[in-house]
Amino acid sequence: MTDREYVELVNSTTVRSYESPVMPLARLGGRTLSALAPGAAARLAARWFLTPPRHPRPPVEIALLERAHARPLFVGGRRIEMWTWGRGPAVLLTHGWGGRGTQLGAFVDPLVARGFSVVTFDAPGHGVAEPGLVTIPEMTAALRAVAATQRPLAGLVAHSVGATVAVRALYEGLHADSVVLVAPAAELTGPAAMFAKALGLTPRVAELMRESIEQRVGKPWSAFDVATLAPALGVPLLVVHDREDGEVPWQHGRLVAHSWAGPAEVLETQGLGHRRVLRDPGVVAAVATFLASRAPALTP
Repeated sequence: MTDREYVELVNSTTVRSYESPVMPLARLGGRTLSALAPGAAARLAARWFLTPPRHPRPPVEIALLERAHARPLFVGGRRIEMWTWGRGPAVLLTHGWGGRGTQLGAFVDPLVARGFSVVTFDAPGHGVAEPGLVTIPEMTAALRAVAATQRPLAGLVAHSVGATVAVRALYEGLHADSVVLVAPAAELTGPAAMFAKALGLTPRVAELMRESIEQRVGKPWSAFDVATLAPALGVPLLVVHDREDGEVPWQHGRLVAHSWAGPAEVLETQGLGHRRVLRDPGVVAAVATFLASRAPALTP
């Protein structure tokens, strides 16, 4: 069995990331609407799929922002916020779906201590940015706009769907001296299928949902397949993935690393899940060391 076949097998049996106490009711509603009005069900599902959840910023992240230099940017007519710490070659931190830039805040002080400046942002529809539907291309445009204020970019650290955004930006020409992908999804077809299954959508309605999103985005789903884009990318890569990740199975990380054209390393952890991996001191230290060793301005 190839890496990609194994990822497809894992995707077909994983629905954990969409389970919650209200899901049984949502699933019943999805089944009913799928049967009565498949077109309406697909449009509603597409809106849900493209609307990121929003969560309060905890006190530790608020305190981190109080030490940052803040700057607003407008991307595609939408305002986003970016923050910078330190001086030196820039490392850009990119959050995942439903996340915030400061979720990667544990990396800030160790990277500043290494001689980097660190920049992060809340993508459209996320954090303090105005709410609303958002697509991967819109998140990619925001990442590229932030990166353009920091040239040259010494490093890029991206989490979860943020890894998809980062890889798409690299594929479109963004340069960074090295890249760290934490809990990356090798492709988005599996997560979309899990979303549809969790909502009780029929296969036909799930297909209509995908077609609706592709029409809005202007690109096929495969345009954001990280494992497909990876063979075109030669920048040094570190993949970090926890074997108990309940949202993006760790096999995705291995497939991304194996598909990468340039030198790629894999750091697999145990017991940190999908988000605590971002705060683990061992992970933070490994990422800082990896980036510092590959930044020309910091190399003795």
